[in-house]
Amino acid sequence: MKILVAGSSGLIGTALCSRLEREGHEVVRLVRREPAQGELRWDPEAGELEQETLEGIEAAVHLGGRNIAAGRWTAAVKEQLRQSRVQTTQLLATRLAGLAVPPRVLVCASAVGIYGHRRDEELDEESDTGEGFLAELGRAWEGASAVAAEAGIRVVQARLGIVLSRRGGALAKMLLPFRLGLGGKIGDGRQYVSWISLEDAVAALICAVENDALRGPVNLTASQPVTNAELTRTLGRVLRRPTLLPLPVFAAKLVLGELAEEGLLASQRARPTRLLEAGFEFAYPELEGALRHALTS
Repeated sequence: MKILVAGSSGLIGTALCSRLEREGHEVVRLVRREPAQGELRWDPEAGELEQETLEGIEAAVHLGGRNIAAGRWTAAVKEQLRQSRVQTTQLLATRLAGLAVPPRVLVCASAVGIYGHRRDEELDEESDTGEGFLAELGRAWEGASAVAAEAGIRVVQARLGIVLSRRGGALAKMLLPFRLGLGGKIGDGRQYVSWISLEDAVAALICAVENDALRGPVNLTASQPVTNAELTRTLGRVLRRPTLLPLPVFAAKLVLGELAEEGLLASQRARPTRLLEAGFEFAYPELEGALRHALTS
């Protein structure tokens, strides 16, 4: 297929484009700079994306969005987080919906943060969304693709958990302190972490593109979420380092404020019910195997 990818330079986007091309698809990357061959330029802040350049696109994947964990959430940062997700999704969905022949499918990234803090409650795609900034952002983010669905495009909201890779994301930030023996659980460590290997995240996105049975919210998480304490112990075991220095709640909140409360201390025990029902098979279903692979690939 001819597949449009927005957010192609990020951790997941880079891996996705590489795999799509290996499988014989034609990948068209949406970029903000001067485009090279195989690229199209857009400027979401200015609302610029020439519709005619999208003719012939058969599927689209949108992975764009400013890093949630880049720093404290000031009012300005929150607005940037919102615009980088909601505004870009709405622009792309609107342009695709207006094509004479729209693509078959639009897969938009979302996140399990949409469920809010739910302690040990098991969450699937039928669960209610939660409260807080991330939940509100998630609802607006997913809602921005509605215009595409109304035009008959199959829309999938890929609710990603923490993606495990040494090249970026949460794991990359954890490696240095853990390798120095300074790692530990956050707070009491009981909060659940929904995770997925980078390889499985990419494979699940491709499954969402290719499988006509998938539409609406789809949890892109491994089927065995773990507590923060278990994640800490497992990473320490893989790295052969002690994990005896917990990060107190007050210290996390002092440094990161609201980001700590919703990003580090919130609990989401998500299960990929719709992926499993679609027959998806995880290459790395268990945390230790996923971590060992992430650290060597």
